Amino acid sequence: MGCGCSPNHLKSCSARWTDNRVAVQPQVNRQAYTLPNDLAAAVRLTLQDWRTGGKVRRLWARDASLWTGMDEADWLGWLEITEDQLAHTDHLTTIAEEVKAAGFRHALLLGMGGSSLCPEVIKMTFGKLDGYPELHVLDSTDPAQVKTFEDKVDLAKTIFIVSSKSGSTLEPNIFKQYFFERVKRGADADKPGTRFIAITDPGSKMQQVAESDGFRHVFFGLPSIGGRYSALSNFGMVPSAIMGVDVPKLLDRAEEMVQVCASCVPAEDNPGVVLGTILGVLARHGRDKVTITTSPGIRDLGAWLEQLLAESTGKEGKGLIPIDREALGLPEVYGMDRLFVYLRLESRPDPSQDAAIDALEGAGQPVVRILVADLYGLGQEFFRWEIATAVAGSIIGINPFNQPDVEASKVATRRLTEQYEKTGSLPPETPILHDGGIRLFTDENNAVSLAKAAGRDRSFPGYLRAHLNRLAPGDYFAILAYLEMNGAHEAQLQAMRHAVRDAKSVATCLGFGPRFLHSTGQAYKGGPNTGVFLQITCDDAIDLPVPGHRYTFGAVKAAQARGDFQVLAERKRRALRVHLGSDVRAGLAALQAAISEALG
Repeated sequence: MGCGCSPNHLKSCSARWTDNRVAVQPQVNRQAYTLPNDLAAAVRLTLQDWRTGGKVRRLWARDASLWTGMDEADWLGWLEITEDQLAHTDHLTTIAEEVKAAGFRHALLLGMGGSSLCPEVIKMTFGKLDGYPELHVLDSTDPAQVKTFEDKVDLAKTIFIVSSKSGSTLEPNIFKQYFFERVKRGADADKPGTRFIAITDPGSKMQQVAESDGFRHVFFGLPSIGGRYSALSNFGMVPSAIMGVDVPKLLDRAEEMVQVCASCVPAEDNPGVVLGTILGVLARHGRDKVTITTSPGIRDLGAWLEQLLAESTGKEGKGLIPIDREALGLPEVYGMDRLFVYLRLESRPDPSQDAAIDALEGAGQPVVRILVADLYGLGQEFFRWEIATAVAGSIIGINPFNQPDVEASKVATRRLTEQYEKTGSLPPETPILHDGGIRLFTDENNAVSLAKAAGRDRSFPGYLRAHLNRLAPGDYFAILAYLEMNGAHEAQLQAMRHAVRDAKSVATCLGFGPRFLHSTGQAYKGGPNTGVFLQITCDDAIDLPVPGHRYTFGAVKAAQARGDFQVLAERKRRALRVHLGSDVRAGLAALQAAISEALG
């Protein structure tokens, strides 16, 4: 065709071919954007640079010099994954029919981060599909949450999916240990492994465990695909198939986006490259708070985008800060640090979102609109955003495929769990305030700053006022809640974030721990030092043992929270921890009241 594409992507240059060789033009989710004049000019200039520099071709050729010249070339297996999956769908259709025929009512995925977020998006989007097991996704060490999921499923009719790329991640391993012991107590005591499936990379520790314990199946990922880029690989597609999604259709839709993002498509016509250019250029101009709005029918897509953007770009003091599930407000509550991205489900739009986005656009805020045709259009968005994130990483000047500060938190957590294993307790702590059932903790540097700012008012609301007054234009406020993730808790925490947003005109984030550690945690520690963090912990009303260990799920969660805070402090972040005690409902009510007083 004379376009300079690699053989694998020649078909991408104009049309794809059906099996009977009829040319079919890709049907791609439409994308449009409106930017202030200065930003629009900067985007055009960068797209021209990408075209004249052959940078789209270099991306597809895995040229590491497009980023930092390190190991980026080793992490681009996701570029061809849809083509490979479509050529080998037998394992996906076979496992779907096998699990259906076996009569399983539930499928419980045990994972974290990139191994769990895509399946969660698919489950929350498609729901329960007739004739197939209902998929549940457990990605929290909070003992109340583990127990909630155990109570949701019929253990005798559940297939367990242990999903871990490295096979050494703490959470999936202890989830597996816990539920494997539960199954051994039931009707399948002599062959518990037949109720388990593993998804992992070849040669991992999890593969060894699965083979030793007689797992029903082991499905492999590709070592050249990092966890957050693995949505269209087996990590996303095997659980999707098990719950009854038409995976070949989802992959076929994704392949349509692959074609229009190919190396031969000019930068200015390439939807992934255009989106990534907007993200990268606006970040370099101070608009690094990527505010994601999704139609209700695809609401959970934001959680996947959060991880992809934050963990990929938030490092070396640079990066994008994704803002998910922040309700749209009036134009006057926003500063000059925002980029709004609206993913609108065309089959089920929300008129109130349409009106709010129109108002923001009219007020001069930069807006990207992506029109998702239907639920299977998610396949296209997975690939569009992966390309966009790689492009943005190049423009920002970082390696979008590593996560150094996530590893730092894991190391800190490991030290604490090892100490608990030896002594039966975590190191003692001294609060800076003890007020009824509430205790406040922080590191020495933050304690000095907060005490000085609080002055004579060393009360709970006084310390919160001092902490929130550290927010300045261009900053963001993040609530890091190591609590059970449920509707009641989320509603209270959302009210708090929006109160801060409206009072301070800053972007706000809400993450539940420990899941956010494998997502936005990277950007919070390694990205721009513009965050003001409020960590929330509690005493667990119930706790659960981890088989084979002295520590419990509650102890692991506490160690993760402390390790998280320790690294935030080491990175000189402005952070305060509120410990609620065992009555979480009352503690959250007290916190909400104190925040209202602090903002008043």
